[in-house]
Amino acid sequence: MHRQKGRLASYLALLALALIAEPAATAEAPVTGGVFAVKVISDIPYCLDPSADQQKNRLDLYLPRGSGNFPVLFFVHGGSWTRGDRKTYALVGETFARNGIATVVTSYRLSPGVKHPTHIHDVAKAFAWTKQNIADYGGKSDRIIVAGHSAGGHLVSLLATDPKFLEAEKLSQKDIRAVISVSGVYSFVYPDTLKKLENFIGLSIDTVLGTDHAVYIDASPLRHVTGKEPPFLILCASNDYPACDEKSKKFADRLAQHGVPAIFQQIPDRGHITIMLWLMMWETDPTTQTMLRFIAKHTDLQLRPLHIQND
Repeated sequence: MHRQKGRLASYLALLALALIAEPAATAEAPVTGGVFAVKVISDIPYCLDPSADQQKNRLDLYLPRGSGNFPVLFFVHGGSWTRGDRKTYALVGETFARNGIATVVTSYRLSPGVKHPTHIHDVAKAFAWTKQNIADYGGKSDRIIVAGHSAGGHLVSLLATDPKFLEAEKLSQKDIRAVISVSGVYSFVYPDTLKKLENFIGLSIDTVLGTDHAVYIDASPLRHVTGKEPPFLILCASNDYPACDEKSKKFADRLAQHGVPAIFQQIPDRGHITIMLWLMMWETDPTTQTMLRFIAKHTDLQLRPLHIQND
């Protein structure tokens, strides 16, 4: 009962953000579905510094019950860098854990209380905790896929393109098996696009990055691509925030130009919120299915015949 209430709370929290519900998207026949029972371990601190936030510098684990040796999904939530929490995304953890993927859902400190690069430093620390500890929970530390939505998509993309944040944790880009970014932000240096983004999220990016233009460049994953990055799956919605499709495609093209395997895919009949909402609610959703296939491609995940559990 407690878990069912948690699922309902997660659903309602995201549904409240969706102003218009889009119709169901058309997709190829689903071939994967969850069969694993899920164990949840909550509120693990990933940073023990005195300055750590007792609520935000924590993560939750969603673990398939079984013999272990599961691939790992490390997920970072969105919310314009100013709101959101891992608890709202419990269904992400449960969905992928049901499919045999040990899933980490992390929080991080938010603006205006902090500014860049605090968010990405927190994400790097949470990733480092995962790398160092996930084997103790049945996950494979050499099979970690990082994923995020919106601001979370920006943060995992920056983690994978700018090596200094991982190097601060004595890690490297090679520790990331692959990246999934859903409706992410990849550049802050184009004034016209930036204004559209600010209008969409309802705040000035200065709240997140400050006013130094050099910081805007430093925070842009597009500006850090060198060819050393792991493979990327870059997704966006057909009715996403303004210019998301254009900038997502540009980021995928930049990666490909440097020899990085990069897939760009636009999900039809979805918006910026519902691309995530429907992913969480239905395993047959095309975004969920696309992510599962991508994870299987880059790990040893065995895809299984569709079987949706009713619990």
